[in-house]
Amino acid sequence: MSSKTLFLFEDLYDYMKAASLRESDILCRLREETLRDPMHMMQISPEQGQFMSLLIKILAAERAVEIGVYTGYSSLCVAMAMPNQGKLMACDMSEEWTSVARRYWKEAGVSSKIDLYLAPAIQTLDGLLARREERGAYDFAFVDADKENYDGYYERCLELLRPGGLMAIDNVFWGGNVANPEISDRETNAIRTLNEKIRMDARVDPSMIPIGDGLMLVRKR
Repeated sequence: MSSKTLFLFEDLYDYMKAASLRESDILCRLREETLRDPMHMMQISPEQGQFMSLLIKILAAERAVEIGVYTGYSSLCVAMAMPNQGKLMACDMSEEWTSVARRYWKEAGVSSKIDLYLAPAIQTLDGLLARREERGAYDFAFVDADKENYDGYYERCLELLRPGGLMAIDNVFWGGNVANPEISDRETNAIRTLNEKIRMDARVDPSMIPIGDGLMLVRKR
């Protein structure tokens, strides 16, 4: 995993941020606080957060789901880009990490837009899908959690998305491991398998984007 876009020389990366990044003060403070956490590499890069905000605005998204909240940078980007009536269903397991997220959500004035579920995400998603009205009701989904369950998250989020809805799946490069045939641990294999599945999946239009640690965009047909 990486907290910045891969494969860019440092000077070009710095130029990209200087030339295009509009990171708000609250996002900057959240990112800097998260950098003090030993697991800070799980946080998305600021340019990825800005890209996701743009996607939300292009979609005019009012309903979204996030799998993997961590300290809340991505959910804050999504929620701030949504209209006042927007709703984000945020799934995580950690009370400690999401307590940081909730603090920033409150400060940003978006707490009312976010429903946090502290439970295994598969369980939460199955609960949503059990309600018929939830199927095909979401505009956007972001998947950034345990990699071995990526296929399960993909299938469930695809059911939740409306036709024309968009899913963004993080870490599809997995630090470059997916391109190394000598690496075959369970997480790497799970990501490889899903990448190939999506490439062949007639239900979606995919595009793999070299931002952060690799972002797979999937439009539901």
